[in-house]
Amino acid sequence: QCLVGSEMCIRDRHNVVIPIFIFPPFVYCNCFKEKIQYFHMCKIYYTISTMYNKCEIWRFLMNIKCIALDLDRTTLNASGRLSDGNYNALCHAIENGVHIVIASGRSFDTLPKDVLAVPGIEYAITSNGAAIYHIPTSTCLHEYKMTPASVECIIQIAKQHETALEVFIDGKAYALKAYVEDPVSYGTTPQAIPYIQSTRIPIDDIISFIREHIDHIDSMDIVVSGEQQKQLIWNELKYNCDEIYITSSVSQLIEISHKDAGKHSGLRFIREYLNLKPEETAAFGDGDNDIDLLKEAGIGIAMENASSKCKDAATFITKHHDKDGVAYGITEFLKI
Repeated sequence: QCLVGSEMCIRDRHNVVIPIFIFPPFVYCNCFKEKIQYFHMCKIYYTISTMYNKCEIWRFLMNIKCIALDLDRTTLNASGRLSDGNYNALCHAIENGVHIVIASGRSFDTLPKDVLAVPGIEYAITSNGAAIYHIPTSTCLHEYKMTPASVECIIQIAKQHETALEVFIDGKAYALKAYVEDPVSYGTTPQAIPYIQSTRIPIDDIISFIREHIDHIDSMDIVVSGEQQKQLIWNELKYNCDEIYITSSVSQLIEISHKDAGKHSGLRFIREYLNLKPEETAAFGDGDNDIDLLKEAGIGIAMENASSKCKDAATFITKHHDKDGVAYGITEFLKI
């Protein structure tokens, strides 16, 4: 075997060929002496590892035209508000021609006013990719409704384990009344009480309500009491229910939508809708439901407070969501 070269190239994560560098011509063969072999291989390794990182990242940074943002524990602080630092960074990005896209597990009607008030935000990926909206006109551009068979399968598993259900229908969020009145008794943290009680429409008989609207369901959540129950139900869903996409943003929820949904699917739709390339997109997230989103984007940025799996999927790790991590990522990593 013999390697002869002066110009090298590699393929990035989207299989695009990138010419990397030109270095003095050399020939390395098995017949070379050990010391010369070692010298050249060290030189090649150092040049490839340093120049590849710079070239691939620089190519992305110069072309970011769309940023997808998870909301809770990413763009919003612990109080569920948009900080001044993040607000200013988003406005600056929009002024520079960047499309800012919401990418949330929330239904459309529960998106926070702080974010909707940012001038220039046009699109929202909602219900974990089940519905994509044009915000100024409240028009649903694309949606995936769950199949009746998959909904009924989820109901049966939830009934067996006596868990509470949430359901998102045409952009609105509904939940079992007993759960809305006392979320903590169902395994939710006290910090989530204001959010749940301000965004969920309480329903006495949630199962009958779901069946009445079975052809219009965007997504469903199963509220679990702990990790053991979560894994048990998750496995039962995977084994028994067809045509579903399962994910989770927080420990007490199993979030379910149509098999073709997911935030990554929503970003792909927006990218094609705006005629953008994969490398022209970036995404921020913190939860396991953001993993596919970060992988779909040209640059994936996880928060300091993100789950370990989410961090593993990211290109960069930014600051904590309570320390303007989105603003830091936009200015320091994306250079906008």
